[in-house]
Amino acid sequence: MDCQSPTWARPIRSRVLPTALAFVVAASCLFAAPSFSQAQRPLNVVFILSDDHRYDYMGFHENAPAFLETPSMDRMAREGAHLANAFVSTSLCSPSRASILTGQYAFRHGVVDNQRRVPDNTRFFPQDLQDGGYQTAFIGKWHMGSASDDPRPGFDRWVSFRGQGVYYNPTFNIDGERQQVDGYITDLLTDYAIDWLDQRNQDAPFFLYLSHKAVHAEFEPAQRHEGMYADVRIPKPQSMKNTTQNYEGKPRWVQEQRYSWHGVDHMYHGRDDHPQSLDEIIVRYSESLMAVDESIGRVLDYLEANDLADNTLVIYMGDNGFMLGEHGLIDKRQAYEESMRVPMLAWGPGTIEPGRTIQENILNIDIAPTFLDIAGTSMPDRHAVDGRSFFPLLADRAVPDWRSAFVYQYFWEHSFPHTPTVYAIRGDRYKYIYYHGVWDKNELYDLQTDPREMHNLIDAPEHQDRVQSMREELFDVLEANGATDVRFRRPSGGQADERLIEK
Repeated sequence: MDCQSPTWARPIRSRVLPTALAFVVAASCLFAAPSFSQAQRPLNVVFILSDDHRYDYMGFHENAPAFLETPSMDRMAREGAHLANAFVSTSLCSPSRASILTGQYAFRHGVVDNQRRVPDNTRFFPQDLQDGGYQTAFIGKWHMGSASDDPRPGFDRWVSFRGQGVYYNPTFNIDGERQQVDGYITDLLTDYAIDWLDQRNQDAPFFLYLSHKAVHAEFEPAQRHEGMYADVRIPKPQSMKNTTQNYEGKPRWVQEQRYSWHGVDHMYHGRDDHPQSLDEIIVRYSESLMAVDESIGRVLDYLEANDLADNTLVIYMGDNGFMLGEHGLIDKRQAYEESMRVPMLAWGPGTIEPGRTIQENILNIDIAPTFLDIAGTSMPDRHAVDGRSFFPLLADRAVPDWRSAFVYQYFWEHSFPHTPTVYAIRGDRYKYIYYHGVWDKNELYDLQTDPREMHNLIDAPEHQDRVQSMREELFDVLEANGATDVRFRRPSGGQADERLIEK
């Protein structure tokens, strides 16, 4: 079999980064045999996804706010592994979720904003798990095309809802039939997930995809968590201050956005159905997260109580990050660390040595090939896969050619025009950000000396060779894969763009 890498994966000579980029290997070469014997049933897999959970809002994390309590996430890190450098290739719900299911970048799968449905010919990795003998279930938020909650290919069990859904008393599509159910959505989804585990065929391996609505705005905690953090001291990032020093070197659009829908000085335009201050946002965000943490604990407890823990891998992940005041911004979309970085934890007592921290860069496009690797199968050759399996890293096996850099894309949206189209390349030390269609500054950061990205080096004389080299490397990769066409669609609906107050 010819295992030549596709163009995207072929090494590009780098004058900046310590190793050449190697984003993808051919799909036929991705999937090495699992570490278990062929006589043994493949690992079961539980994938728990949350919405807008930022990477450092886990109690054990060194950058977590002191008040935050996440005992189940802490347990996953203590008994399993913390993947400390997990990122998304597009920091937006639908594109990221499509990348998880396909193993592809947004430019390839075509879901480039929150309104687009997945193209009809798209292949999801659970279809291949089914072909390999797995029973599969999707429980929760789909959110690729807001108008439909119909069952999608690849799942034997389907429980979902339209668009963003609601926190209380949701209407679910349960295997094609709609039904309103009383209760809090995070708890309900966990109930359905555990019920399916109880009812499954115990003679076949299983894949459960538990996809939470939380912690998406507008934040609504479970009643039992209301007021839990009402009296805590809320930390504010240094970069939030509206000072000349903070905005020196920053693109103009960043400073202007603080007075818009996704800015700290006029967030959500002061609508009554949104939190009215950053303090309130952080409190309600953190309280809404608590039910997700409890959901994780319920799943782990079920697996242990039913003798499934040793033959099951659980992965927890956020679909994108979330800005909480950094650079005067809230929400996501940008290529700043708080936006593109996500929490990721892995728990599997029979697979993962407890207490490990994995430092390699893991992307959302790596989820599909990892789970297919575990199952000993792959997607059809006609389906290009941009990610690669990180299962060897979980099993503590060295992967000498793992990526040292990756690209990021976000495409401008009519509904939220505050953030321009973004292309970025992030290496282990330096990040270069290029903005398309706006007359403004690009950005370069030294993540080693400036992890909060407060000092833009784009005009620094000593970095001009690096700027030029990283820009060329970024566009070499994009052009080689036909990824430079900016995606555009007919405008629909309104724009959240009115600046109701001035600086």
